[in-house]
Amino acid sequence: MVQRRFRFDEVYTPIHTIHDATLVIDNGRVVDIEEGGPFDVDYRGYSAAPGLIDTHTHGCGGIEVTSMKSISELSNLARCYASFGVTAFLPTTVSAPHEALMRVASIVRQYVKQGDGTVGNGARVLGLNLEGPYINIRRKGAQNPSAIRPPRIEEFDQYYEESGGLVRVMTIAPEVEGAMSLIKHMSSIGVIPSIGHTDADYGTVMRAIAMGASRATHLFDAMTGIHHRELGAVMALLDSEDVYLELITDLVHLRPETILFTIRQAGLHRVLAVTDSMPAAGLGEGEYELGSLRVIVKNGRATLPDGTLAGSVLTMDNALRNLVKLGLRLSDALRLTSMNPALSIGEHSMGCLKPGCLADFIVIDDKLRLMATYVGGTMVYGK
Repeated sequence: MVQRRFRFDEVYTPIHTIHDATLVIDNGRVVDIEEGGPFDVDYRGYSAAPGLIDTHTHGCGGIEVTSMKSISELSNLARCYASFGVTAFLPTTVSAPHEALMRVASIVRQYVKQGDGTVGNGARVLGLNLEGPYINIRRKGAQNPSAIRPPRIEEFDQYYEESGGLVRVMTIAPEVEGAMSLIKHMSSIGVIPSIGHTDADYGTVMRAIAMGASRATHLFDAMTGIHHRELGAVMALLDSEDVYLELITDLVHLRPETILFTIRQAGLHRVLAVTDSMPAAGLGEGEYELGSLRVIVKNGRATLPDGTLAGSVLTMDNALRNLVKLGLRLSDALRLTSMNPALSIGEHSMGCLKPGCLADFIVIDDKLRLMATYVGGTMVYGK
């Protein structure tokens, strides 16, 4: 690839901001950020920021991850996410029959293996996130109870092998029988156990963290909360410096005060925004499916017919804008939507714009509206 030079009013690294800057890209990576200097792509009047990364999303543009039947559907998903500033994502399943999860694992493996998960076809596919089926049925949320089952290492290994080792995260309730053994097993092979959909108390979650769990699946939602005498999962997860905390920042799942409290308590370095989006993201109101369950989308809320929240219709560019609306500096909001999601799954060359980082970036105006999305220095979405 020929070296390209992009001129911006600001470049967010994201922690630092360089004004009147030229972003120099070569062979798909950032090689320099110059103050001023010659350029061949003129984005003066706009800013560059690291591409947004969604590590927990069930669908977009009418496509649901768990129901995917083909590589082409995953390709369409990648393009849908890119249109909202996402440069990398973890397609996320819900609790489903064994055959369905094996099918999705195979699709992800084939897609990444043939190279579509890299550059030029939308957002990068970073692997697979399994939200269930090893969760507590009492905290099922919008998951199908008939698909929830006890943890089995042998079954998990089948998903891992079918994916070609691309299972990156799995949600598990540590109190269910067999969970601790699976948490230790996942940790030993580099898969991240994430605590969620759990009825566990403080002590059980702390033991799971000691065994290798290092993530909270949509903190506060579908887990035991904070009580001054009965400390639950939320307190244990907040208390643990080695745990990343997912927050659904749609301002529906969590009150603004809860989001700001979590950031103050845990620090900017541990919190990451996720969409937990379902297929209606990017579309309008109507009826959709999430893991074979009927979901009604109305007034910005996705719910089961009984009113239970069923994921969200949030997109990552709106997640970013919501955080800024709550009073975060843009650089801090970008940490939660780009750098922290990358670091939470061990990706150190993503979610950043500095020499050596992948050239995955977005172009935004002063209202934080998305103008373009680049993956590896190649435009995958532009207005």
